[in-house]
Amino acid sequence: MSGPILQAALDLTELKRAVQIGKEAVSGGADWIEVGTPLIKSEGMNAVRTLKSEFPDNTIVADMKIADTGTLEVEMAAKAGADVVCVLASSDNSVIEEAVRAGSLYGVKIAVDLLNVSNPLERSLELEKMGADIL
Repeated sequence: MSGPILQAALDLTELKRAVQIGKEAVSGGADWIEVGTPLIKSEGMNAVRTLKSEFPDNTIVADMKIADTGTLEVEMAAKAGADVVCVLASSDNSVIEEAVRAGSLYGVKIAVDLLNVSNPLERSLELEKMGADIL
């Protein structure tokens, strides 16, 4: 996909309501559906599976906010149907590198969230060298 991408973040705790909002977002033109961190914490990987099932033609982003177990959490999200998995930029480089390798192995893109990074430009350049797909 080239050009702007509209991503709808489903940052709530109820899966049924998330599906309803997702349908409204897609009908309004959303390209990507983000399974937000609160939804993942509330519903687990079932939220990713359900949203992938409901929106098979949309990119599903699992906002896992990975901080310490890059391989395992990327594997979990990928096997549940995520197309993109989010890692925190503040994580140790080894965690991000693990996530990138796992992303390649499981066929998902790795997005790195620059939340609370003091120098986002400098960190972005480092993340690019590590192989992050999306910053």
